[in-house]
Amino acid sequence: MIIGVPKEIKNNENRIALTPAGAAELTQHGHQVFVQAGGGLGSGFTDERYIEAGAKILPDIESVYEASDMIIKVKEPIEPEYKLVKQNQIIFTYFHFASSETLTRAMIDSEAVCIAYETVENSDGSLPLLTPMSEVAGRMSVQEGAKYLEKTYGGRGVLLGGVPGVHPAKVLIIGGGIVGTEAAKMAAGLGADVTIMDIDLNRLRYLDDIMPANVKTMMSNTYNIREMAPSHDLIIGAVLIPGAKAPKLLTHDMLACMKPGTVLVDVAVDQGGCFETTKPTTHDNPTFVIDNIIHYCVANMPGAVPRTSTIALTNATLPYAIAIANNGWENACKKFEPLKSGLNIVNGKVVYKGVADAFGLLLAEYE
Repeated sequence: MIIGVPKEIKNNENRIALTPAGAAELTQHGHQVFVQAGGGLGSGFTDERYIEAGAKILPDIESVYEASDMIIKVKEPIEPEYKLVKQNQIIFTYFHFASSETLTRAMIDSEAVCIAYETVENSDGSLPLLTPMSEVAGRMSVQEGAKYLEKTYGGRGVLLGGVPGVHPAKVLIIGGGIVGTEAAKMAAGLGADVTIMDIDLNRLRYLDDIMPANVKTMMSNTYNIREMAPSHDLIIGAVLIPGAKAPKLLTHDMLACMKPGTVLVDVAVDQGGCFETTKPTTHDNPTFVIDNIIHYCVANMPGAVPRTSTIALTNATLPYAIAIANNGWENACKKFEPLKSGLNIVNGKVVYKGVADAFGLLLAEYE
């Protein structure tokens, strides 16, 4: 199979979908790998490294799409790429379709085979291809939140961990999955007073067991969020419903009760956001202010640390990419049940319920 790896063109997206080590693995399995010139530079990988790994360098994004049976990406295709996607071409990437009807309809029209990293699901409900970037985003959410709490950036001027004689900042994390757990670890490690919320009591028991003493757990519901929000300095949205839109758990009217300069970081922005006032931002212009509350809603947070993110992503996705390349997408999905759950759109038909429900589209059965 011919596998193409284009340069990402989303704003400040410096990751690439495949490391040279990953390219070497695919070529050793007898496949061809085409990488767009300069595609890996943002992550610190030169064209020469890919050539040494057995890949071929193509000059532009058009030639990569044109030559390839399967495109491996980091982020969803954006408007300039829509016309490059071909019928029956496999696109293997983070799609987050439920957050964009325009993207969904473009991929339906393309009649490509769209396999979404974020909905590949193991039998235990874990999401192996979403996990590494959730780990990065969870840790970054605290790092960025701490920065925007500084007065220089319009925040309350609060140091996350405080100092002797001064209370630490209070951090509220809504969602106790991978993102929330990693955020709690980081915030707790910096000395903050942390509360993590979730709707699963068993998950809260687990978190209560593993977290240090400065992390408390609480059941997530509208009443408790409304009660807690006014007293916290940093609120992190870490809610995920795989393949579907995130619920709006923190509403616009709650902002009026918060302290001016409070920072909201919505890691769920890729799935539409779990704050009612969320709108996607970029690394170039990461924040906006509503009712004196700072919102950080960058839709590709791990793109700011591309070296770490690219290696972590390839570690997770490579076995699945090899399975698709070795077997073809249909046989691979039959052999590997988790991969089948990654199918979102197949030859113009929506086959993933969360995407169909998001836009009232017909759900086709895929056997």
